[in-house]
Amino acid sequence: MKFLHSMIRVYDLDAALRFFCDGLGLKQTRRSDYEKGRFSLVFLETGADDDNAQIELTYNWDQDAPCDGGRNFGHLAFAVDDIYATCEHLQSMGVSVLRPPRDGRMAFVRSPDQISIELLQKGPALDAKEPWASMPSTGSW
Repeated sequence: MKFLHSMIRVYDLDAALRFFCDGLGLKQTRRSDYEKGRFSLVFLETGADDDNAQIELTYNWDQDAPCDGGRNFGHLAFAVDDIYATCEHLQSMGVSVLRPPRDGRMAFVRSPDQISIELLQKGPALDAKEPWASMPSTGSW
């Protein structure tokens, strides 16, 4: 058996692509637009040689409101080279860091569609660093 992908339904495809591609650095590998069914499927991956898992963004063209219940999905998790730099970059894009990396190892943010995203430091935790070390958690993640 081989894991292929996780699917999340998105309300604003451009906002989702900005978050996952510009924010997290994922690469779009393929896109299929289905005029008859009025939906698009966009597949993203990290691009790393040893990582074939993908995220499928499903965009229904005529959806009139965001889907609810992102928390019951669970979360997507990504290992990052520098958790502090990743969180700073996402903040510069207007993304709230809901669970800051106080421990130098783990943080949580949400995608524009409220999907919980866990960020984990590759390798050992980084030394505690301000402003992260004293920053409280906010919202639900």
